[in-house]
Amino acid sequence: MTRDRPSDEHRLAGRVSTLTSTLSQVSDDATRVFGALTVDELNWTPEPQRWSVAQCFDHLITTHSKYFPIFARLAAGDVRMSWWERYSPFSGFFGRLFVSTLDPANPTKRRTTTNAMPSSSGIAGDIIERFAAHQAETIAHVQRLPPTLDPDVVITSPLLSIVTYRLDDVLVFLGLHCRRHFEQARRVTQTQEFRQRAR
Repeated sequence: MTRDRPSDEHRLAGRVSTLTSTLSQVSDDATRVFGALTVDELNWTPEPQRWSVAQCFDHLITTHSKYFPIFARLAAGDVRMSWWERYSPFSGFFGRLFVSTLDPANPTKRRTTTNAMPSSSGIAGDIIERFAAHQAETIAHVQRLPPTLDPDVVITSPLLSIVTYRLDDVLVFLGLHCRRHFEQARRVTQTQEFRQRAR
């Protein structure tokens, strides 16, 4: 699914550029803010129901890696949509929903799917380095998307097969998702209990 409209080409290029900048910035911020934390500090959580710093970044790696095969397929020129992707009346709705709920400015808590849950056991101390490498890999994937690709091509969520949304929305909410969990991790380090442990 390609197109010749310059506005679409500029829109895709703009989305890729903005996402690339966001992913790079979150990677740098994560290294700066959390890079010197010990393994115990990375895995500490104020209560069982809340994620640790390490879990926030493990979740991002786990979730966003699931999009890599989709990006690779689109980069290779395979833009064939399934019947459901072509005719689902909910693609626009789901795209807007994810953009809204993953926005860091949205305080509403949102449960993730089982296949996107972070590890519940101790996560290795190199999680921030692995996250930075993952961000670079994500950037490489989105930069390989062909400039003639229609940003309105619909894809199926790699987390829930009934959910579809436009590539254009994916390129927006992946950046929001990164920033949302970065801020969640930072709130863990700002609790009084964490500060007392870090002394």
